[in-house]
Amino acid sequence: MRIIPAIDIIEGKCVRLSKGDYNTKKIYHENPLEIAKAFEDNGIEYLHLVDLDGAKSQHIINYKALESICTKTNLKVDFGGGLKSDEDVRIVFESGANQITGGSIAVKQPEVFKGWLKKYGANKIILGADCKDRKIATSGWLETSKLDVVDFIKKYEQEGVKYVISTDIAKDGMLLGTSNKLYKEIMNKSNVKLIASGGVSNIEDLIQLKKLGCEGAIIGKAFYEGNITLSQLKELC
Repeated sequence: MRIIPAIDIIEGKCVRLSKGDYNTKKIYHENPLEIAKAFEDNGIEYLHLVDLDGAKSQHIINYKALESICTKTNLKVDFGGGLKSDEDVRIVFESGANQITGGSIAVKQPEVFKGWLKKYGANKIILGADCKDRKIATSGWLETSKLDVVDFIKKYEQEGVKYVISTDIAKDGMLLGTSNKLYKEIMNKSNVKLIASGGVSNIEDLIQLKKLGCEGAIIGKAFYEGNITLSQLKELC
């Protein structure tokens, strides 16, 4: 299982939210590049980078942070948040991203998202399937649709999607454990490579996700609050 630390960015700074609520913003570091280098120095190969400003805007905003990390580390970065157009995707890949994650766009403009799949290939495009009470959420989690998360994933699997990041918003940033029942259902009902996100509180949560068969696990607040250390991540990797 791939261990994938997350860096969420608002105004160029490394932050974390609780349950996606922008009013709960806590700044952990002024310079995301320094955090990224620390991950790389401890054996991490992958990074989940989220433009939270872009997520609730009409376009990406913090792509300069992506460019800085990609040019000054060897991390394989997947980038999400605010990808609303072909131009956004072009900028992100030219800035060095290894993969992109599209969530809101897959709900609101499915033909655009399918076009990205066709142009760049399923290994480059991750479906973001973030949900609240099983319903897909969009626009930086500020809006909730009527789409069931498992049905949503199965539909896009038929369109060729291979990689899915799924976050249970109720768990995100709460350090209360992961939504293993939901993840198990997703893997039982589809063949996607599932990357679990939200709720990881300690190393044991990661072990359980690996046992479930997740392809990857994203770590956020558990690292920033010291529940999981860099040395533990190094040992896992």
